[in-house]
Amino acid sequence: MGDGLTVEQLETLQNLVDKAAASLTGDLDGEQVALYDLAFCQAELLAAQSLTRLANMEANDVLAAAAAYYSAEVSNSIVQRFARFPAAWGLTTSELPDPGDEWLNPSRIAELGAQFLAEGIPAPTEDSEHSIIRNTFHDFTNEVVSPLAEEVHRQDLLIPPAILEPLKEMGCFGLSVPVRFGGLKPDDHEDSQGMVIVTEELSRGSLGAAGSLITRPEIMARAILEGGTDEQKARWLPGIAAGDPLCAISVTEPNTGSDVASVALKATPTEGGWLLNGAKTWCTFAGAAGAVLVLARTNPDTSLAHKGLSLFVVHKPVFDGHDFEYEQQGGGRLQGRAIPTIGYRGMHSYEMFYDDFFVPQDDLIGGEAGTGRGFYYTMRGFMGGRLQTAARACGVMRAAFEDAAQYTNERTVFGKPVAAYPLSSAKFAKMGAMICACRALTRDVADLMDEGAGAMEASLVKLIACRSAEWVTREAVQLFGGMGYAEESAVSRYFVDARVLSIFEGAEETLAVRVIGKALVDQQRQRTSV
Repeated sequence: MGDGLTVEQLETLQNLVDKAAASLTGDLDGEQVALYDLAFCQAELLAAQSLTRLANMEANDVLAAAAAYYSAEVSNSIVQRFARFPAAWGLTTSELPDPGDEWLNPSRIAELGAQFLAEGIPAPTEDSEHSIIRNTFHDFTNEVVSPLAEEVHRQDLLIPPAILEPLKEMGCFGLSVPVRFGGLKPDDHEDSQGMVIVTEELSRGSLGAAGSLITRPEIMARAILEGGTDEQKARWLPGIAAGDPLCAISVTEPNTGSDVASVALKATPTEGGWLLNGAKTWCTFAGAAGAVLVLARTNPDTSLAHKGLSLFVVHKPVFDGHDFEYEQQGGGRLQGRAIPTIGYRGMHSYEMFYDDFFVPQDDLIGGEAGTGRGFYYTMRGFMGGRLQTAARACGVMRAAFEDAAQYTNERTVFGKPVAAYPLSSAKFAKMGAMICACRALTRDVADLMDEGAGAMEASLVKLIACRSAEWVTREAVQLFGGMGYAEESAVSRYFVDARVLSIFEGAEETLAVRVIGKALVDQQRQRTSV
């Protein structure tokens, strides 16, 4: 068999994507469909490039085959998108490569699936420190998280102390907090790989009851490190690292969704601080949190858009239920109501209502100098949050793959195991290749972030990993058959949990059109203008 697409062939595809981007104007309304497709072309291609590089470094036959197959699938997908109307992309039919590849031969795909079933998803090569981290959280997930995950999900419970307290002791909440403030992140460099590993392993056990726990402290810590005063960093970061208080993020509003620049919650100056008035929604873990990161409009001039926003750390008592109300001594009030959801249970996501809620001036991130800078501090936090969401997707995909592999090897239909059929093997081939590609890209983006780059790539890896998680968990349910649709099977939980991944931390459409697609067009404009 051939070796699949070469690095040079992937570069040829990249040139096509670049040329297609150059043909667009970047009109966010008029070219939404094209920008959406363009973003997925780039995300798929970037994942194929990452997996190919990894396969070239690793001596693993399954990984090499997965890279060849995934690259062929990506090539076929991109060519099909452009081939519908080549002229609309500034391309000609003759420029499009032949999407045919021997790695798309059904028998070859089934063979790869059989390899995945026999050997599992290839383990990444990691240094000793990261290997210890993975093994530690792998064991914790198996021994503590997984046995409790179904009860938390089915009964819509809050994450129990049996999960929370050991994670606090293990330093889980301090992965993005420098050592000098009591965290685990080295003072002299970043370590996004550690955060990715912990997130992936915990998400393998439960997205809602473990895998998402460190997203909020990740976002809050990075925002404080980006814009907080020295006094604020010393005051807040040690508590975040210790998990005391737990954190929540209050950015999204009922009428704005992912349009962060249109935040309308008002922060009005008052003696000694600010009064917050308005509503927020999808504030995950708000009940149990003692500190909430709130983005509010401090300048009433809405024409300033994101430049009129500031970021606050709001302190509140801890509440265990699905509803809470907190009234300050001066009469300010904060109310929360948990939104019923089909999945992602364990943390509860709240609607929040602020009524003349007082926040001291000292709790404005950056102090006076931070006024109007809240959007930028928030985006720095969200950059890490998007990478972390990709890691969460990888964990959920691995859980779905592993459960489906075990079930189909044991389940007999028409005289032989479900896993023994070529169609089942083909499904496992695609599932396994997607997981390998998303993990490879997640690792690469973590390295970029540690170098102070990776903003675009963080959005791209979230886009492709979250979409892949929907497909992988869907196929896992299908392989289970009727039992996959039954709530007694964990695979049904993976399916409904995966569905939220493309919505939070930047909805798929917003990322694809307004962040990635527009940036790709702008990049090509800059290149041609030089």
